[in-house]
Amino acid sequence: MGGSNREPETMISAGIDIGTSTTKLIISRFSLMNVAGTTHVPKIEIVDKEVLYKSPIFRTPLTNPSTINVVEIEKIVRSEYAKAGIVASQIATGAVIITGETATKQNASEMLHYLSGEVGDFLVATAGPDLEGIIAAKGSGAYDYSSRSGKVIANIDIGGGTANIAVYKDKVLLGTCTLHIGGRLIEFHEGKVNSISPPVQKLLTEQNVLLHVGDNPESRNIKFVIDFMAESLGRILKNDVQEKDEVLLLGHHPNWHEKIDTLVFSGGISECMYNHEPDKGQKSNYDDIGVQLAKALQRNEALQSYSWLEPVETVRATVLGAGTQTTEISGATIQVASDELPLKNIPVYNYAFGENLQTGLENFEIAVKNAIDIYDAAREGQNFALYISELPYMGFRDIQKLAAAIIQVMEQRPDPDQPIVLILQTDHAKVLGQTLIAMQVRQSVICIDQITVEHGDYMDIGRALESGVVPVVVKTLTFHSS
Repeated sequence: MGGSNREPETMISAGIDIGTSTTKLIISRFSLMNVAGTTHVPKIEIVDKEVLYKSPIFRTPLTNPSTINVVEIEKIVRSEYAKAGIVASQIATGAVIITGETATKQNASEMLHYLSGEVGDFLVATAGPDLEGIIAAKGSGAYDYSSRSGKVIANIDIGGGTANIAVYKDKVLLGTCTLHIGGRLIEFHEGKVNSISPPVQKLLTEQNVLLHVGDNPESRNIKFVIDFMAESLGRILKNDVQEKDEVLLLGHHPNWHEKIDTLVFSGGISECMYNHEPDKGQKSNYDDIGVQLAKALQRNEALQSYSWLEPVETVRATVLGAGTQTTEISGATIQVASDELPLKNIPVYNYAFGENLQTGLENFEIAVKNAIDIYDAAREGQNFALYISELPYMGFRDIQKLAAAIIQVMEQRPDPDQPIVLILQTDHAKVLGQTLIAMQVRQSVICIDQITVEHGDYMDIGRALESGVVPVVVKTLTFHSS
């Protein structure tokens, strides 16, 4: 798709969200087109995203309280593919994500990577709570609204086990935070308390409040827990974390610094507020505190002090974001060894030249050694992508100097035969990649540009498309524990 070819190329994306309470799937089609003029360097962009199929909302199958039923998950996915009229080999990108308390199950990581290989060429398989919040904000509409409004928007995605907060302004992520707040943290069966999650049990202990399995669902101590969750969320949003709130934090403290203007709630608890789904009975008969929690959030004075915006999607926000918002497209003038793709879960090390090639080259070797120490401390052969930023203007001799330095330093890796993976901030990928090949570098070369990454990110690079570009997903890959 170069030069004068203006016909769009399409690819199929899938999103699968396996949450504490529910599992759902979405199939989308992306249209890619060269948006540059006929006399310019091709610039391929996603110009349209169309949702082709939304699955029903399934109860997440477990074999026991600590193990996901992988066989049943795979059955659901394959059955929904058939209903959508697609096969796994058509999936070019997308995400399998596991969210909330389900991410703490014993086989969570294994299941994700199994699915990402068995039911499609997925570029993301992750359970990171920060990434969950980011994806949900894009699926709910909060991300787009932050640009249109100029306001600081907090998207709060609350499902069965966690509340994932992502704060945006003008589509820039200001911070994230995850809390043990969710509908299934206390469950009922046959008119009695059936289960109390460990975080809630710890909260009860710290607050000297008694609640036991077998107690009445109308117990005032359940109301205490629900109201505490709402009040704690109000404090967290104001960055006023008190000692008593620590029990609900999952990971780091809130890390945004600007005052929040508007709240958007998504997730299953949001569905209890807005009733977007046509099948009302399916989601309300879960015998848990979800409906009560939604009402507590709606009546909480601290939360009501913000403006509220109704989401575009409620319970489907995360899966919509996963299926439509995770993929970027590389530059069109790149150099990739197609037989090495796809690459998954490649950590990114950022090395900035500071606009001075000579000074940058003098410290290049030390930088690569640091990358090895960070990502392959045990010297087991974990590869990494080198993000080269702040390059000065370079002539061809400068490109040759840089290529020679890359060849030399990449030999220091514990497994130097692995592909050399480079991401360039500037539009030099093709010329640098071709220079490396002309200099008879012995490794395969994957050199791309027009992708924004940060130090510590992970990235997946998909198979090259007909247009010569590659789909890329940049992510933070984290599995959390209970």
